[in-house]
Amino acid sequence: MSLLFSEFSLRGVALPNRIGVAPMCQYSSVDGFAGDWHFAHLTARAVGGAGMVMTEAAAVTPEGRISPQDLGVWSEKHFEPLERIARFVESQGAVAGIQLAHAGRKGGVYRPWSGEGAIPEAQGGWTPVGPSALPFSSTYPTPTALTAEGLTAIERAFADAASRAYAAGFRVVELHAAHGYLLHQFLSPLSNKREDAFGGSFDNRVRFPLACAAAARAALPDRCPLFVRVSATDWTEGGWDIEQTIEFARRLKAVGVDLIDCSTGGNVEGAKIPVGPGYQVPFATRIRREAGIPTAAVGMITQAEQAEQILANGAADMVLLARELLRDPYWPLHAAQTLGHPMSWPAQYLRGAPRSAPERAPWVDGE
Repeated sequence: MSLLFSEFSLRGVALPNRIGVAPMCQYSSVDGFAGDWHFAHLTARAVGGAGMVMTEAAAVTPEGRISPQDLGVWSEKHFEPLERIARFVESQGAVAGIQLAHAGRKGGVYRPWSGEGAIPEAQGGWTPVGPSALPFSSTYPTPTALTAEGLTAIERAFADAASRAYAAGFRVVELHAAHGYLLHQFLSPLSNKREDAFGGSFDNRVRFPLACAAAARAALPDRCPLFVRVSATDWTEGGWDIEQTIEFARRLKAVGVDLIDCSTGGNVEGAKIPVGPGYQVPFATRIRREAGIPTAAVGMITQAEQAEQILANGAADMVLLARELLRDPYWPLHAAQTLGHPMSWPAQYLRGAPRSAPERAPWVDGE
C-alpha cells in the first residue's frame, strides 16, 4: 500500500491522497476576480489526481495584493467564480483549498513578466502597509507602518475571507505567513522594528499572526481544517529561524491550526538559500516532531519515489508540489503508476490510461 496514495483526514475532511497542489500565483486576475485561466489551471490539477487543489495567494484586502493582477477575496462577489472552481474540483474527488494572504510591504509591484519593482500610483500602484516603514528592497515601495486600527481591520478581513471561502465550497483554508508577506514580516525581527505590543520580543512578534489565525479559526466550522504556511527560516543571521518556528507552530496548534505548510525564505533580499531536491523537508520533519502537529513538505519534490520516501520516513504528512505540477498536471496519475497503485482515471481519459486503471465516475453538472 502506497503511503502517498493513502487517505489523510483532518477534522471533518478526508483527502483521498497526500498530494497537494501548492499555491502558485498566476498574476492573471482583473480587479481580483478569478477568470478562465484560473478555472483551467486549477481544475486541470484536480483531473490529474491531486488530493488537494489549493488556489494561489488570495488577497484579503485590495492593498494586500502583490500586483494589480493578483487574486482577491475582499468581497463576496470575488467568490462567485471561485465557487465554480471549488465545485468542479470536488466533482473529481479532490478537496478544494484556498490560501488567504496579505502581501504587506511586498505589495504594489509589477507582476514578474511586466516589469520590476514598484508600480507608480499613476499606473495603478499603491503605497503598501507593513509592520514597519521598511521597504523590502531599494526597488520596492516604502510601506506605511500599520496602526492598531489597521491591524484590527486586517485581522477581520482574514476572518471574513475564511467564512466566505467555506461558504463557497473550499474545505481547506490556509493562511500565508511565509515568503516575506505580511504575517511573516511581523514574525521576523529583520522586518519588524515596532516598539509596541507587536514588535520586539518573540511573544510580541507572533501576537498579530496568532490573532489572525485565531480569528480565521473562529470564523470556520469546526469540521474545516486550517493550515498555516510558514517560512521556517529567513536563511539570514539574526532573522526568523527554525527554533522560533517550532514554538510558533506550538502556539498555532493551541489556537486550532491543524497543519503547518513548511517553506522557507522570501523575507530578505539576496538571502543565500541552499536549493536542492527536498531541501526544505528537514524543517517539516522538525516541526512535526517537536511541535506535535502535522506538516506538509514542499520544495523540489519531483519524483514519486522521493515523495513516498518522505512519508515513509515520517518526515511529513503530505507533500505539496508546485513547479512539477506546472510541467505535468497529471503527475499524481503517473506517480500512482510508478508506485504500482491502482488510481482511477477520468472516464473521458480512459483511452489514454494504463490498461489496469480503474474508471473515475464522470461529473454531472448540477450534482
